[in-house]
Formats: sequence, C-alpha cells, structure tokens
Amino acid sequence: MKLWVLAATLIVCGTVAAVIACNKVNAQNDNPVQKVESSELIRTSQSWDGVELPDYLQGRPELVAVKYVFPAGQKLGWHHHPVMNYGVLVQGELTIIGQDGKEKVVHEGEAVVEMVNTIHHGENRGSKPVILYMFYLSQKDLPLAVQHPEIPLE
Repeated sequence: MKLWVLAATLIVCGTVAAVIACNKVNAQNDNPVQKVESSELIRTSQSWDGVELPDYLQGRPELVAVKYVFPAGQKLGWHHHPVMNYGVLVQGELTIIGQDGKEKVVHEGEAVVEMVNTIHHGENRGSKPVILYMFYLSQKDLPLAVQHPEIPLE
C-alpha cells in the first residue's frame, strides 16, 4: 500500500473516531436537545364579550402588529376598532370595559379577541406595567382604532 493512502486512511479513521467520541459526550451532556413546543392560546370566531366577529373585509389585507405598554394605573380612552384584532398579554393584568359595563380581565399569558365596532376602553388596575401585543387584520388607510373623547372616563 502506498504511504499516502495509509496516511489518508489513518486521518479519516481518526476523524470518524473523534466524531463518534464527541457524539457520545454530547449524548451524556446534561443539556439535551430541546424540542419546539406549541400551545394554542385561543381559537374563536367571537370577541371576548361573546359577539360573533364580522366577515373579512374585501380587498388586499394589511396585517399590523403593535406592542402596547400601559403604565400602572393608566386608562386608555373610549374607542372602537373598525377591524378585527387579537393579542397576547405578556405582563400584568388588563381590564377591558365595554360601554355597557361588561368587563373582561386579561391575565399574563392569556390571549384576547377584541370587540369590533363596539365602544370600550382598557385599564391597568395593577401595580406593574401591562405589556400587550396586538395583531390587526386591516386594510391600507383604515385606522386601527377610532377614539371617542366625547365619552368621559370615570
């Protein structure tokens, strides 16, 4: 056998042995490979107050994602959404109040589907900021919310 073939064979065998040894060490490691987990947070065709969502708008959609931060004690004014939207509260507790007085408290880690074309407002009654990620199914030039400053907050 030629010397270079023998040298190449030893290098290949050494590399394979090293890979096998590393794999054994990794398999014994305390940090096993973790799998991606998924948990469906919500699946519904109704807003939080039990009202059926409207049909999709006609035309090209515009998807919008917004992060809201509500300081402790902050109240968001009366408004309504002309488009469907839903979100996930990642910190704190948010109380949503409909104009009819119906309330919904959204807790950390929960999803919420907002009212569409129904006047409501939100309040952070807690002691830490609320962080809320909302996702809107809109269209170009449509507002995400229409404010109603004529309605006083209590």
